[in-house]
Amino acid sequence: MNRPFTSSVGLILLLIGYTAAGPEPDLRPRAVRSSVCQEHTNLHSRLDAVEKKVEDTVENLEAELTALLDAVEAPKWRPLLDNRGRTAVDILEDPGQRGQS
Repeated sequence: MNRPFTSSVGLILLLIGYTAAGPEPDLRPRAVRSSVCQEHTNLHSRLDAVEKKVEDTVENLEAELTALLDAVEAPKWRPLLDNRGRTAVDILEDPGQRGQS
């Protein structure tokens, strides 16, 4: 007698779960689903292209920055640096305060 009761409780729980899950999602026709998939694929392709351009731009900027730093550290710029590694002229300093420091 215990088995029929357990089966009916299981069936009731199954029905409650099915009801709580709500209605089945609307299935779109295959043509609509495939066009959505194609749009998704196209979007990923475009994002890959943008990512590649960003990576190339970052690499170019790193190369240019390295070249600029090498140029600044070149011997012809050494006279602008004092012994402590600070620049002799601070371009961000207020011109009125240059004589005071």
